[in-house]
Amino acid sequence: MDESQATAKARRVWDRTAPGYDRQIAFLERHWFTGGREWLGARAQGRILDVGVGTGRNLSHYPAGAMLTGIDLSPEMLAHARRRAAALTLVADLREGDAESLPFGDGTFDTVVCALSLCAIPDPRAAIAEAWRVLVPGGRFLLLDHIGSTWPPVRTAQWLIERVTVPTVGEHFTRRQRPLVEAAGFEIVEAARLKAGSIERLHARKPPTR
Repeated sequence: MDESQATAKARRVWDRTAPGYDRQIAFLERHWFTGGREWLGARAQGRILDVGVGTGRNLSHYPAGAMLTGIDLSPEMLAHARRRAAALTLVADLREGDAESLPFGDGTFDTVVCALSLCAIPDPRAAIAEAWRVLVPGGRFLLLDHIGSTWPPVRTAQWLIERVTVPTVGEHFTRRQRPLVEAAGFEIVEAARLKAGSIERLHARKPPTR
């Protein structure tokens, strides 16, 4: 499957998932990703781009007065996000877009957030490179994702789950994002691995221009 086919497949998968996504993810957020969205929101500032905004579950956690932009491949997910933004009386530019080819100019944002999305983006290196491009020097890159566990029994279970999830919905459980973030040139400001090392939170910075 080439990259364009993988992207089209991902769009179809998330369009189908959209109606039940909030119900499905709520349990995991209580017991596995606990506090992750709050952690992201507390560190986001200025002009914020939410990559893979989904149904907008991050929106209520961003600081008051922030300039919010969100992109997602899925029109159905975006429809839910727009309804959530309206219910929160938030002004947010929510549009269809591809994390691997962001429709924004260089240095447009102060913060790029990616929550539970790099695990399913076909080319995470391209998405990270795009986050670098659209950030101002000194900008923040905030990540929350599930990754390969540090505990062998859990990692083995994740590997087995991937035998189904990767070909069917493109979701990876054993990817590790930090090496890709560092290879792109970001400096790590904060990092934490939780839940047997299967959840990673990263606060990275694009170095200031010298």
